[in-house]
Amino acid sequence: MAVASNDLTSVLSNAGLIDTDRLATQLHVTKAELACLTGLSRDAVTKRARSSAPKTQQRLRDTVDIINRATPWAGSTARAFAWFRSQPLPSFGDKTAEDLLKEGRAQAVKDYLSRIADGGYA
Repeated sequence: MAVASNDLTSVLSNAGLIDTDRLATQLHVTKAELACLTGLSRDAVTKRARSSAPKTQQRLRDTVDIINRATPWAGSTARAFAWFRSQPLPSFGDKTAEDLLKEGRAQAVKDYLSRIADGGYA
């Protein structure tokens, strides 16, 4: 798979699954931190059978998608990840994208980012 230099496409395995080792490496976090920031259990990101489960993969895909959507205006994956983890979003009671992802509200964050990308307001 071709790797774009400024996004997280390189975290996909040949089978099309999010590779937790690659994702943790790209984000410069441990797998334990990856579990925490995605709201998944440590086993979900460390055990092969659990990391390929549909629920785990969806949460990881949402994480990657949100960071990739923020990367163009953030300037880099690292900055988009910092935004994801720490920027309070007034539209969501000052919760961060990370908080919302953990609550199962990833689609709300994606919709928010789409509005911004279309020139709308937060």
